[in-house]
Amino acid sequence: MKYTKDEIIKIVKEENVKFIRLQFTDIFGAMKNVSITPSQLEKALDNKLRFDGSSIDGFVRIEESDMALHPDYDSFVIHPWGQEHGKVARLICDVCRIDGEPFEGDPRYILRKAIAHAASLGYELNVGPECEFYLLKTNERGNPTLESYDTNGYFDLGPNDLGEEARKDIVLALEDLGFVIEASHHECGPAQHEIDFKYQEALHAADSIMTFKYAVKTISEKHKLYATFMPKPIYGQAGNGMHLNMSLSKNGKNIFINEKDKNGLSKEAYSFMAGIMHHIEGIAIVTNPLVNSYKRLVPDFEAPVYIAWSAQNRSPLIRVPSSRGQSTRIELRSPDPSANPYLALALCLEAGLEGIENGMTPPPSIDKNIFEMSRRELTRSGIKKLPANLFEALNKVQKDKFVADVLGPHIYDRYIEAKKREWNEYSLRVSDWEIETYLSKY
Repeated sequence: MKYTKDEIIKIVKEENVKFIRLQFTDIFGAMKNVSITPSQLEKALDNKLRFDGSSIDGFVRIEESDMALHPDYDSFVIHPWGQEHGKVARLICDVCRIDGEPFEGDPRYILRKAIAHAASLGYELNVGPECEFYLLKTNERGNPTLESYDTNGYFDLGPNDLGEEARKDIVLALEDLGFVIEASHHECGPAQHEIDFKYQEALHAADSIMTFKYAVKTISEKHKLYATFMPKPIYGQAGNGMHLNMSLSKNGKNIFINEKDKNGLSKEAYSFMAGIMHHIEGIAIVTNPLVNSYKRLVPDFEAPVYIAWSAQNRSPLIRVPSSRGQSTRIELRSPDPSANPYLALALCLEAGLEGIENGMTPPPSIDKNIFEMSRRELTRSGIKKLPANLFEALNKVQKDKFVADVLGPHIYDRYIEAKKREWNEYSLRVSDWEIETYLSKY
């Protein structure tokens, strides 16, 4: 919805809202907020609210810490939960310097720049995310466990799906927040769920992903369950993905459509796809940012391993779903929900635009199960693999200047430094597997 400053102030008063959360996101995709009372709302809406940026991971040094929050009026919404002590509203904010200039460390600003580049070419990116999560039991202290209440599988229905009631309440809460829910169902893993919402313009889609994760965790907690978006929480079970369905529109029309093409795709669609495939090894550090992310990207769990595309099966990196007409799109299957959606979408959009601007073409489609292809067949087809772990992803991104150019030096340097620390810390840890395998043998 479109709101003015006066309309927001009026709604807060009429609805007796007690707190307003000014929400923003750090470079690693963690939601942050500053909570204010209605007495400070006008000041916030006038972009006069300051906060200490040095306290936010990856933002600024202590000597340059003062930052300003600029609320996006159209993001105003009243939370449909937690009203025991009064209603709580939310405004998503851009982070700016105190002189009003955009802060180069704000992930939302990075996506805004990519969107502006697309707009200069006449394009708008539309995104439909598919976010998966597990609903797990908690212990007596309220901490998550790896136990679940059900052993159901894909599309199974209650009474065995004991997370169904929680999922129903999540869907209703999301609809109250303005989401258009297209589908919700049990996924492959025990207690794994997926809720899909209607495609949106890229910035709104990234905002919605952040809101979605917050809503899922909040409602799950009320059911005494813990919702995790960890990419691979349970060994031997399917991981959590965040497939990104993407299309470009021009003057309101989907430009990925070409009814004369055998796959129904336009030249722009092929080039957009080719651009993403060209840079995906470097982009992986953002779309799959954790050590744990790469334990999802393995064979036999429907997650991609190889850099290929197809309109016939789900094993490659990019799939072309069967829907055509205005629903024509490409589906990038590698991202997981631990990714910062603003940075992930900015990189995908810029890579796709590079593909269009340079007239790139993707390799031939792989229309059989890529996991059944021999090493010789893969080599002959020129099919490369995604990074196998975070260390490989770090090596790939440092060889692709594109990622640094899109993220800018402020985010890129801090992000890469943090990921190196994460890998080094992981490498030094002694795992349970090592203890179980080696301790009694040596």
